[in-house]
Amino acid sequence: MSPFDCIKQVSRQTQRVILFHSATGKDSIALLDMMRPHFKEIICVYMYIIPNLEHINKYINWAQNKYNVKFIETIHYALPSYIKNGTLGIKQNKNTKTYNLNKIDEFIRTKTGAEWSFYGFKQSDGLNRRLMLQTYTGDCISEKSKKAYPLSEWKNKDILAYINQNDLIHPIDYGVKSISTGTSIDDIDFLLWTQKYHPNDLKKIIDIFPFVEQKIFEYEYQQRKKEEL
Repeated sequence: MSPFDCIKQVSRQTQRVILFHSATGKDSIALLDMMRPHFKEIICVYMYIIPNLEHINKYINWAQNKYNVKFIETIHYALPSYIKNGTLGIKQNKNTKTYNLNKIDEFIRTKTGAEWSFYGFKQSDGLNRRLMLQTYTGDCISEKSKKAYPLSEWKNKDILAYINQNDLIHPIDYGVKSISTGTSIDDIDFLLWTQKYHPNDLKKIIDIFPFVEQKIFEYEYQQRKKEEL
């Protein structure tokens, strides 16, 4: 099923939906644009590891202004695990309760009263995603859980082509190998990009995850050693 057919099918059941939106990622940028004409209200949910990053806010503000949508910001489900384990020097609390994306989805639905949730998952994201999505109606709609995945059958190149054709804001490319969308604090590409273009954001990251500074230092040291050989 095409993204547009998937969206239209859900829109026959409801006019108020949730979209889990990564702010800077190509899937979220394209999907919000596809969905906007078909629903009266789209509640975008941004999950953060570090709140109030400048480069993330730029994208959220762009989406709010262009589409007149509301953003709800909530902690990413990975953050409690980081706190529980003391990842990268974050203040540790071994008693922190962890949870998953489904729990966040349930919480947002209860808070907003919206019944359907949209995600940017694709079959091309990996084997587990492909096997999951192929069990749904049209490979994209789960009537049981009331979740929709319109981009299921699209590839990255299709999404980038859509963004270019519709003159949308370009997603951030943190690095050649990076797939980060602003939450991968252990991704060196993301950290180096932030260091170069948004040093204030890097400072916020280091304030919460102090060992990030050491991670960057060790990487740059190893790179210099390679160049000297």
